[in-house]
Amino acid sequence: MILKGISKRNFLVIGRVGMDLSPDPPGTRTRDARNMMVAMGGSSANIAAGLVKLGCQAALVTRVSDDAVGWYCEGQLDAYGVDRTHVSRIQGEERTSLAVYETRVEEHQSVIYRNNAADFQMSIADVEAVDYASYGALITAGTVFAAEPSRAATFRAFELAKAAGLPIIFDVDYRPYSWPSPQVAEEVLSRAGALSDVIVGNDEEFGFMAGDIARGLDKARELAASSAAIVVYKMGAEGAVTLADGAEIRTGIFPARAVKPTGAGDSFMAGFLAALADGCAMRDAVLHGSACASIVVAKPGCAPAMPNTAELEAFLASHPGPTDC
Repeated sequence: MILKGISKRNFLVIGRVGMDLSPDPPGTRTRDARNMMVAMGGSSANIAAGLVKLGCQAALVTRVSDDAVGWYCEGQLDAYGVDRTHVSRIQGEERTSLAVYETRVEEHQSVIYRNNAADFQMSIADVEAVDYASYGALITAGTVFAAEPSRAATFRAFELAKAAGLPIIFDVDYRPYSWPSPQVAEEVLSRAGALSDVIVGNDEEFGFMAGDIARGLDKARELAASSAAIVVYKMGAEGAVTLADGAEIRTGIFPARAVKPTGAGDSFMAGFLAALADGCAMRDAVLHGSACASIVVAKPGCAPAMPNTAELEAFLASHPGPTDC
């Protein structure tokens, strides 16, 4: 059922869209900036854009502020071809998220403004307005669970997606600054993980859910044995362990000259899911995701840096291959 839903190549993505600012030219510190590159950001919006670039369809469910930043994000979703039928404007003091991050690795600085975030105002009514039968799978990132009413709305979306037969794909995406406490985050993210069919996270995120980073892989194995059909345990430069069908698949990474650390996870998710939708074997799908991550960290921007199908194929054809794992 899970791969059948993914193979429909039509994804419903829940979570934020925002505006990214990065000092230009690349390498400039924010404190020295005179010019800024402007781009669409937000984990869920980035994943949606990445999927569309790779030939899939994606629709976003979220809220944006009814102001120039929110309108910018709407325009960017249109430009990337992401369906924003279920992106609604909110009036009041809530604001669309803004991120200022440097295109540099050494002493990298990312500053994210999410106080009173507009996307956290997504409601149960918003998700109940969606026709889930129109999609093949639901994707969300963990940030949606950090505050109400977005948390309750997303859990309601999980219920509706399951009732419609959609697999649930969960990127843990733990961001401490969004949560009221680590204890709340551990409880809520663990609950979301237990309801998900596909879980993607890094070693620190699984370790966080386990209560100890040393037990992260054990937590991934526990989820794969009890509830999730596919669990991808990412380990940065050490590659990934993917647990599916009772097997553990170890894969390396595609070395790249990184210009920034941001955007890799979102691009990995898009590349991984698009490859599964194309019928790739699990190992190949993970490597497609890893290739997308390497492409993104080597370029300025997040959504703008995500490869289309031709760019991904060219990278795979010209790259010497992944590292041994």
